[in-house]
Amino acid sequence: MFVTTDGERYRMYHEQACCERVSLEDIVGDLQDLVGSEILIAEEVEGESPTDFEEYESHTWTFYKFATRKGYVDLRWLGSSNGYYSEGVSFCKE
Repeated sequence: MFVTTDGERYRMYHEQACCERVSLEDIVGDLQDLVGSEILIAEEVEGESPTDFEEYESHTWTFYKFATRKGYVDLRWLGSSNGYYSEGVSFCKE
């Protein structure tokens, strides 16, 4: 959940469906560096992963990179599916 200084709320999530899995695998950096600071950089980087996983046929890494004057935070999501379902992450205003 991201909350702006004026109280607007945004949620980063994945809505689960059949035959797929998407999860936040890792956070690099200190999330407190984002609190109360202007976000200077917000970037999404996505790419396929080598198929060294056995559970599903398709795999997608999605990185969300944020930077403030205090530091950087990278969120690493991994999506896996049989190739017919979304492996993406949603970021929506509530």
